[in-house]
Amino acid sequence: MTALTPGEIERGLAENASAPHGAARIAHAEALSAAAEASGDRPLFRRALTALIDAYEYSAERTKMMVPFARLLQEYDRDPSVFAGHEVHGLYWRFKWVTGNIVESPEIPLDAVERWLTEMERRYRLAGHSERAVRQAEFILADSLGDTGRADRAMSAWAAAERDRMSDCHACELSNQGRYWVDREDDARAVEVWEPVLAGRKTCMEEPHRALAHSLLPLVRLGRTDEARSHHLRGYRMARGNESLLRAVGEHIEFCALTGNESRGLEILSEHTAHLGPLADADAQLEFNGGILVLLSRLTDLGHGDRPAVPYEGVGRTVSELADLLYGQVSAIVERFDVRNGSGHVSGRLAERLARRPLTDALPLGVRSPLLPVSGAAPRPRGGEAADGPSVRAGVAGAVGAAGVDESAEGLEQAGALELAELVGRARASRAQGHPGAALLWDRVAHRIDTTGAEPDPLLAADLLERRALHASRAGDPRARALFAETLDAYRTSGQPGRAVLAELYGATSAVQFGAGSEEARALLAAAAASARALDASDESRARRVATVDFTRIRIEAHLRGKEADGTDRTDGELARELAGFIDRTDQVDGLQDLVAGAEMMLAGLALGEGEEARAERLFDAAAGRSLAAGRPWDAVEPLARRAALLFARGRAEDAEATARAAVGHAGELADPEEQGAVRLTLADILLRRGERAEETAGHALDAAHWFDQAGLGAAGGATARLVLARAYGAAGRTAEAAEVLQSALPDLLEHGDHVAVQARETLGNLLRDLRDPRGASEQYLLAAETARGWDDPGAQAHFAQLAAEGLAASGLRTEAETAYGRALELWRRTGDNPVAEVRVLRSLAWLMVQDNSVSVTTTVPRARKLMEEAADVLDGAEEPGLRYERAQTWQQLADLVMEQLYDYDYDGADEEDGIDEGQADSEKPEAPTAADTAVQHEAIALWERAAALYAGLGQDALDSRVQCLTRAAWSERALDRQDAALARLTALRDELAAQEGETARALVAEVETTIGHMR
Repeated sequence: MTALTPGEIERGLAENASAPHGAARIAHAEALSAAAEASGDRPLFRRALTALIDAYEYSAERTKMMVPFARLLQEYDRDPSVFAGHEVHGLYWRFKWVTGNIVESPEIPLDAVERWLTEMERRYRLAGHSERAVRQAEFILADSLGDTGRADRAMSAWAAAERDRMSDCHACELSNQGRYWVDREDDARAVEVWEPVLAGRKTCMEEPHRALAHSLLPLVRLGRTDEARSHHLRGYRMARGNESLLRAVGEHIEFCALTGNESRGLEILSEHTAHLGPLADADAQLEFNGGILVLLSRLTDLGHGDRPAVPYEGVGRTVSELADLLYGQVSAIVERFDVRNGSGHVSGRLAERLARRPLTDALPLGVRSPLLPVSGAAPRPRGGEAADGPSVRAGVAGAVGAAGVDESAEGLEQAGALELAELVGRARASRAQGHPGAALLWDRVAHRIDTTGAEPDPLLAADLLERRALHASRAGDPRARALFAETLDAYRTSGQPGRAVLAELYGATSAVQFGAGSEEARALLAAAAASARALDASDESRARRVATVDFTRIRIEAHLRGKEADGTDRTDGELARELAGFIDRTDQVDGLQDLVAGAEMMLAGLALGEGEEARAERLFDAAAGRSLAAGRPWDAVEPLARRAALLFARGRAEDAEATARAAVGHAGELADPEEQGAVRLTLADILLRRGERAEETAGHALDAAHWFDQAGLGAAGGATARLVLARAYGAAGRTAEAAEVLQSALPDLLEHGDHVAVQARETLGNLLRDLRDPRGASEQYLLAAETARGWDDPGAQAHFAQLAAEGLAASGLRTEAETAYGRALELWRRTGDNPVAEVRVLRSLAWLMVQDNSVSVTTTVPRARKLMEEAADVLDGAEEPGLRYERAQTWQQLADLVMEQLYDYDYDGADEEDGIDEGQADSEKPEAPTAADTAVQHEAIALWERAAALYAGLGQDALDSRVQCLTRAAWSERALDRQDAALARLTALRDELAAQEGETARALVAEVETTIGHMR
């Protein structure tokens, strides 16, 4: 292989310095170091060694830096005089890195570690450095040995020593000091120490990444779960894929394992499977795998030991298999440390970590993760039934979808301690009341019977048969019909004719659900109606049974008529008349208000379908009122939520918010997680659209997403809730969290139709742009534009193409940006109704052309000015203020652009950011302007004056832009040796501004006076 020249090595070092950290950068650095040594160029070799050390530091191979550092130290000891000042500083700075890595290398004997620490202290003292960095290194050693006394002394000395140029960055120091307090079981003190880092006031390349990870479990233990959630979303986004932060990744995985987010933990693990094998940095492997083992242990405890985990060395592994493999590797590392240290401290710390138990049952994180199956769990009901049968809000299939149920309904948590008879009594009372927790109580009754082997009496056996039949119906199991038939016989046998009527009605609705013909369905309904009417007049349930059958018949008849007419489920006018009739004959009957409310809900839905929004609103209001009056607040939730959405659509935002809040307030006893999610999403959406209380909005959206996940609807309502959550986080300035949430939900949102997909991509693009990821933002904008390609109005596609072009230009992808701008221009022209957008694209294209360093400015400026002139022509004759402002902007930018021909001349005088005096650039020009330069400046002055004249007609809103133009014109006049004219221009401008009122004018007076002073 041909040896590299020193020039080639220099270029390689420069290129590698901007490469991503990781194995590729290390390999290149190693090759360059070897080539530099072979070249005999000692300064170049020192630079190559330093680059190699840095490549190791920000990787999972940081312990390898000891060899190149030893070489570099030999170079220094051989002849310190050849080291420049910055090289000496760099050598001592990296001394700290090596000391830490020696401590974390179990193969280095303890006495060698102590000698190295002593050597560091000697060298720092001779060089005149503070002992602060030395004491920090001593603390790291003492902490790894479990020598608490020495660690305490080192920490005190570290904190007391003066900070100097050799001290670690303050962010890193605070991060490590906080962990000291965690080890002392003082979580509050730790979080207090970390606060400047967590808040972003103290940062570096790896902070707050690490501090965010360190803070997760302490915050949960302190009950500050909102902060813990935020730190996870922010911190993992920073640490993801960064192999020097594998310790932090392990902490995020552990946090997920201990907060009911095991599925999220598995997702994080799957993103880092490349680092599961042995690492050069043994301590990093120990910390990373320790977090993974906590997760795998938790999964095993939940009964998932046999489920697939992630591949290891290309082979699929179950949770148990992976745990065994990793535990074996970690145990070997721990043993090496314990042998080296002469104690069991490291093994004890690992055992303590693996013994940690969950800190909370579930801490919703907002991100989308698939639910893990619940091992051995019985199917849970969707919610409670109405007192007499299927929920009046359900369709023909009834509330028959299977989903989870919240177990925190008031009064149910003690059910496990009740005697069987008392538990059955409570279940029957809840069923009679129509309480949402009734189904959960019946599940517990069944579980008690199964586990104790108790023999149920005939009535309880009938109740349990009914429960099985309802479960089968919700699960779509055709055996439901036969089970309902058995239930009917069981209730009749046990002397419960009222319950038998409901079983008969359930059987009829089940028959329709599973495809019975119209004739059979009507016969079954007629039989149920006859049974209801045949109940003894003294039976207190008779009126309710008759009304329930009547109401169910109305709904099913409408369904059958639709099927007979055109094979659809559409409703007809007859349904509305029958519902109105039902209300009339039932309204005054005591105890049936919940059924009347159900009929009003159906009528409200029909009214909405006919566009009668005012009537629908009144019906929703009436249904909610009846439910509350009947003592069934849970039944008021849906009509209130739907009324809230309708009120908002009708422009009554304040009333809508109040109604949605009432709905959430009554949702406490709902057992159906889908209903819980829907009502919270309604309130969150209203708050978001009102643009108020972003943090509260986020809280409701987060809750909604969690409930939808529990209902198995994470890809449906859960995705919508996450879009609202992301937008609320964005409005609250929590941009990184918003992006993390939205990226997790994006695959689901793309299935919600083109308009939702476009909205999601636009929102994510905006978030990524704000996170200074213009390339990622451009990708989302381009994909949004592609989705909108088939829309009738090309405006949306044009908008996204323009946004993508801006991001591509910011990413340095000039060719791609030019293509995107060209597409946007074509589309805006096709719309024909947005001249401002068209003009801005033309101006952007002009500047993009000028910024092409591969072509001479004498070539690019004429082409660019044609685009500027084309932009001006688009607005020619426009009188609307906004368009006149854009015309003025175009002339101003054209003036700036033509001055690009004088690229070595600062026409704008002092740039406040550069700190250059207005006259400095001009005074330092060694040559007088050429005739061409003079012509350019004359043209620019005329253009600035033209723009200023347009700005003058726009008043205060354009005052700042007008002053800019006239100031630049004055500097060009001065460059043309017309200083008197320039000063006269500025003096007149100052006097004009001084005569005006307002804060803007006063600030501009001061600015112009400063310019006059510089010019003189």
